Amino acid sequence: MELRHLRYFLTVAEEGHFGRAAERLNIVQPALSMQIKALEAELGGPLFLRTSRRVELTEAGLLLQAEAVRTLEQAEHAQRVVKQAIRGEIGRVRIGFAGNAVFSGRLMRDIRSFHHAYPHAELQCQELAPHLQNEAINSGMLDVGYMPDYHPQQNSALAHELIGEWNRVVVMSSDHPLAGKQRLTVAMLAHEPMIMYTAHQVDSHLDAVLASLLGDALNIAYRISSTLSVLAMAGAGLGIALVPAPLTQVAIPGVVYRELDAPMLTANLMIVSRKNECSGAVLAYLATARANASEV
Repeated sequence: MELRHLRYFLTVAEEGHFGRAAERLNIVQPALSMQIKALEAELGGPLFLRTSRRVELTEAGLLLQAEAVRTLEQAEHAQRVVKQAIRGEIGRVRIGFAGNAVFSGRLMRDIRSFHHAYPHAELQCQELAPHLQNEAINSGMLDVGYMPDYHPQQNSALAHELIGEWNRVVVMSSDHPLAGKQRLTVAMLAHEPMIMYTAHQVDSHLDAVLASLLGDALNIAYRISSTLSVLAMAGAGLGIALVPAPLTQVAIPGVVYRELDAPMLTANLMIVSRKNECSGAVLAYLATARANASEV
């Protein structure tokens, strides 16, 4: 028994006539009669009482009519749901984020755009360190990650795409001797206690670039895994920190930001996903994020 057999059966039941049913189905009457007879043979008994003027349902036919309607409605529902999932209209997108994703506004912009286009898709967000995002995406616990490129060994199963890049600024307490200058150079940072944001790797890419620029004058005093902790410690006068420019939107009493003339110390934002992703909702989200990135 196939769905088309049920459609043939219901059409004959509704029309009460094989000729009109065949015309409505756009098939010849002998072919329709053969299909109904085959269905009756498969079920083991007649479904219609045939007269010279019309056909009527038997008791078994009445039972099949109710079941056929439910079956076809369920089949149409399943088809509709699957098509919606493929188009990304329904489904779930699990997002991890860190760093500039929030402060730059990129995460909120992408979520807002996606939710506007796909209001019935489910979105879940959680803050995670970059290396934990990579692990979660690779294991299937997350679908999309926002993180700075911290130069890990690239996983061949994951795609890393650049969606933002910014200069770094110096953050310090308002009474720091360098706070009186509006623009700083790397040389001015020599021997200054540095508060470094480190989410995972001890020897970060930023460390390496600073070491090449300052040599023995590089003084890393603290390594902190929280952005707000970095800002708080800098504001408390325990040292200075280099942070991505979007963080200047965070206003904290006693904390000032100063421009840094060091284009080689840029900060960036990557969006990470699985290369073999097949979820319609996730693919639609990634397309939205890429479109937003291209407009900047």
